[in-house]
Amino acid sequence: MLNSFDENQSRRVLELARETLTIEADAIHAMHARLGADDSVARAVGLMFACTGRVVVSGMGKSGHIARKIAATLASTGTPAMFVHPGEAAHGDLGMVTDKDVFIAISYSGESSELMDILPVVKRMGTPLIAMTGKPQSRLAQLSDVHLDVSVSKEACPLNLAPTASTTVTLALGDALAVALLDAHGFREEDFARSHPGGALGRRLLTHVRDVMRSGEAIPAVTPDTPLTRALLEISQKGMGMTAVVDPGFKPLGVFTDGDLRRLIERMQDFSNVTIRDVMHVGARTVHPDQLAVDAVAIMEEFRINQMLVVDEAGVLVGALHIHDLTRAKVI
Repeated sequence: MLNSFDENQSRRVLELARETLTIEADAIHAMHARLGADDSVARAVGLMFACTGRVVVSGMGKSGHIARKIAATLASTGTPAMFVHPGEAAHGDLGMVTDKDVFIAISYSGESSELMDILPVVKRMGTPLIAMTGKPQSRLAQLSDVHLDVSVSKEACPLNLAPTASTTVTLALGDALAVALLDAHGFREEDFARSHPGGALGRRLLTHVRDVMRSGEAIPAVTPDTPLTRALLEISQKGMGMTAVVDPGFKPLGVFTDGDLRRLIERMQDFSNVTIRDVMHVGARTVHPDQLAVDAVAIMEEFRINQMLVVDEAGVLVGALHIHDLTRAKVI
């Protein structure tokens, strides 16, 4: 069993947690205040916007973790980017960097030996260099084409040693660069979805009706003169809780659903001489196969229905859609 803190210890934990958040928030506010002191951020974004290759982000230790996150954020918001470990770069991975790229080097001290070993090569290639350091007079800052100041007055660590406030500031500035580039590129929801096909937004914006509809023999359909008893068999076999009623050209004339059957039973007991034409619901809500699946969801929600017919531009029935199909596809 884990030991529980006493009241004094719990109070101390809360005090330290609040102090950490205050220090890191103050560090971000301080960076916010000094952004207008020069045009370094605008120049950095300009270099990345004009880049015809990739933005290569690199750093050691905790700065390396931040560099990975910045590269990932850039890549997911429309700016091709990758992380390169400076130690691996010195042993061959630097071959991934070209003069068409932009290189972002992250080191709070600006003196990381692993970075400083490879940056002269980067410079000789003619690759623009953006440095993110907390020391404007450092070798890295002086070597860079653009220096971004991520200095903090103190770390949140009580010993003022572990990178805490400084990594938070660096990460926040990386996010700011990514957002500025996103806007400059005209990046939209659809673009975001394409780089996140496995996410909820990706599924909502990339899934079309044709991707989830039932087609071919799976479509429940009968002609108007079909006996109701035979139509009920079609409903049962196809498992959609409905059947379409189609003309000889396979264009929908109406639908008959489980709900219609329940209402029919309330007023009729003998179905032996009833055809589907006599009891079908004339007309039907339809959707086009190239429409987004979320459009079908919106129609279903608006009219409180669980099934829809899918028709092509000529009005021919090409599919059927059930709310469960959309649920399985995680569109809803």
